[in-house]
Amino acid sequence: MVVVLVVYVSPLLRKDVYLFLDRLTRIEGVRVGLVSTLEESRLSPEVCASLSGYWRVSDLLDPEELVWAARGLSLHLGPIHRMLTEYELIQVPVAQAREELAIPGMSPGTLLNFRDKGVMKDRLAAAGVPCARHRTVEKPEDARDFAAQVGYPLIVKPVAGVGAREIHQCDGEEEFEEVLQSDPPSPYNPLQLEEFIQGDEHTLDTVSVNGKAVWHSITRYLPSPLEVLRNPWMQWRVITPKEIDIPEYDDIRRVGERALRALGMESNMSHMEWFRRPDGSLAVGEVGARPPGSRIFTALNWANDYDMYDAWIRLMTLNQFTPPGQRKYAVGTAFFRGMGTGQVVAVHGLESVIREFRPLVVEADLPYIGQVRANHHDGEGYLMLRHPETRVVEQAILEIVSRVRVEIG
Repeated sequence: MVVVLVVYVSPLLRKDVYLFLDRLTRIEGVRVGLVSTLEESRLSPEVCASLSGYWRVSDLLDPEELVWAARGLSLHLGPIHRMLTEYELIQVPVAQAREELAIPGMSPGTLLNFRDKGVMKDRLAAAGVPCARHRTVEKPEDARDFAAQVGYPLIVKPVAGVGAREIHQCDGEEEFEEVLQSDPPSPYNPLQLEEFIQGDEHTLDTVSVNGKAVWHSITRYLPSPLEVLRNPWMQWRVITPKEIDIPEYDDIRRVGERALRALGMESNMSHMEWFRRPDGSLAVGEVGARPPGSRIFTALNWANDYDMYDAWIRLMTLNQFTPPGQRKYAVGTAFFRGMGTGQVVAVHGLESVIREFRPLVVEADLPYIGQVRANHHDGEGYLMLRHPETRVVEQAILEIVSRVRVEIG
């Protein structure tokens, strides 16, 4: 039996990372090395038992530290077969370390197409992919010039940001000037400015093998993550419908494949956020070379009765992917968000909706008294439901978020 070493890099050992590490250890002949910034004493006994080696570094954004860690693990455990991460912020330095160590995987230049929002939009526009008008600026006067051309609302985001927390929606000049004052653009801090797109927001999550899209899924945000963050009273819903191959999505499937080709996708999963405008046209927001967050990846497990964690790990380590069969269910997630600052002091209506919808519930992470309020759109907890009919799931999670209230005090 050939024994190979896979080095996994991650700063935060979230639940998803535990699952990825677990699936890695199940592959025959694979040894697992973990690189992180955590003290080894903070690793769970389950993770420690699954690892062949652990190396702590101080900065995961420094590719030289990653090279040092990988060489240290290799010295004890043998040649490195793969070095990977699911964490978007460190994808480029991990790729730089891979390149220096001659480990297979997507190159730093290719991953920069997915990480640098300006480069990404330029490549998408050049390939004819519909997206918002945009500009990367390094001077406040250039930002004001773009705003004068495009008008408001306007989106301001860091060039290499992740998720909606770092994004600002400026509805007028006063808000825009406040952002420029608090986070002025410079050569060391370029900002990505984009036209605000009106429309319903979705995702297209695609598995590609050797540059060819071989499987996909669609998810709908209700409302958009940015709108949720701007309005703390809103409760967030995410729907993964059963029907993903219907004509309604023919255009985004074609556009999605064109976008991935333009960005240089190889073997990985991609997470694309896109909009359906009121006139029916579509626009691509941005694309990440990673599995989706906000429990979408887990929802794909339940929608397909399939282990996506094992599938992604085998794709990244063995370049193998066996698509799931025909989708059996729709899945919806109702996220519970409290207003204000402080801790959870009460949760209203949760027990009754759990009793009523228990036959549909497949996963839960419930808010609890004393929990510190989260600062992201996922909120303090969630209920995940599934049913063979998308309509049933949509109605159920709408009912749930209308009846559950998390009180912060």
